[in-house]
Amino acid sequence: MLHSKKVGTLPVKGSDKEKQTNEIKTAIPLLKNLNIQGKTITADALLTQRDIAKWIVENHAHYHFTVKGNQKTLFDDITCHFSMLNKKPDYEITEDTNHGRIETRKIWTTTAINKYLLFPHIGQAFMVERTTINKKTGKQSKDTAYGITSKKPEEASPKQVLKDNRGHWSIESHHYIIDWNFQEDLSRIRTGYGPENITRLRRFAISIIKSKKKKLSIARTMRTLNRDIRAVFDYLKMTRNSGGFTRVLELE
Repeated sequence: MLHSKKVGTLPVKGSDKEKQTNEIKTAIPLLKNLNIQGKTITADALLTQRDIAKWIVENHAHYHFTVKGNQKTLFDDITCHFSMLNKKPDYEITEDTNHGRIETRKIWTTTAINKYLLFPHIGQAFMVERTTINKKTGKQSKDTAYGITSKKPEEASPKQVLKDNRGHWSIESHHYIIDWNFQEDLSRIRTGYGPENITRLRRFAISIIKSKKKKLSIARTMRTLNRDIRAVFDYLKMTRNSGGFTRVLELE
């Protein structure tokens, strides 16, 4: 799966220099360095590009793309189709999460507009509707997402398409945490290997916090540990008497 990145550095073939380029241009060069055969490449709307889709399938993999307004004709055609579709979802699942929410996800899929969409190797278009209920407040929210996949119905059932979609957004949520807590998009570290090194450190920090499986949110844990070296050592249990601080985190 592609990791979202606003700006990347890739070596230019035949040169020692590096060229700053946007995410669309880095996608295929990045994938060329990976063994993608038989894999499903998921990407957000920015990378829903015909050239990328064609390259993925021609290299024996599948794509699963989100469709939004940056591909206006494609988006309008898909949303128009599903707005006129009056049937029960092809698959739905309700889960009681560990974050105080009840989530219901529904998916509708179609092959009826494949030829009309004129998108390379398209297998299905889909609409996902997610309803979330906060168990404490009872507040309900609903969002809808649209997308396309190169997998044909015989290759991926609605359940599998929904699973692919959820797998992508679990990665996106990680990037959201990075952007929100570290304000990565506002970082002024832009030269040499600095951007790559600092983003690896940020992700390493998030992974450590997640591995602890504490009740506190990532944001609150970061605020608690911020600029307190002793607290960090206690949190990581790197000192002999580090139990007190970790017990506080567990109880809150």
